[in-house]
Amino acid sequence: MNAPTPFDPKGLMKDAFLIEGISASECRSIFLDWVLGVPVGTDVRTEVKVLVAHYAPHADAKHPMLRTLAAAQEDTGPPRRKGGRQNRLLQSGNGFSS
Repeated sequence: MNAPTPFDPKGLMKDAFLIEGISASECRSIFLDWVLGVPVGTDVRTEVKVLVAHYAPHADAKHPMLRTLAAAQEDTGPPRRKGGRQNRLLQSGNGFSS
């Protein structure tokens, strides 16, 4: 775990694994910063698998970043609408806004 790599160009993940006592919320924040730097069109799950393959052998199995990366690989299903005008109209029962 030396210099930044093509899949961790800012060294964010490397640093996260080196911080003693890092919390799960800090890991999620670092992960978000990392994922915002992933080029558009890149499969994030594939990149996460590369991160895990690179850093997991050197990390404590209970490290919160490993849990964060594992959660990032889970299938979340298709995106769904949770609200908005259309949902309010449907809930009113008449299709018209109130």
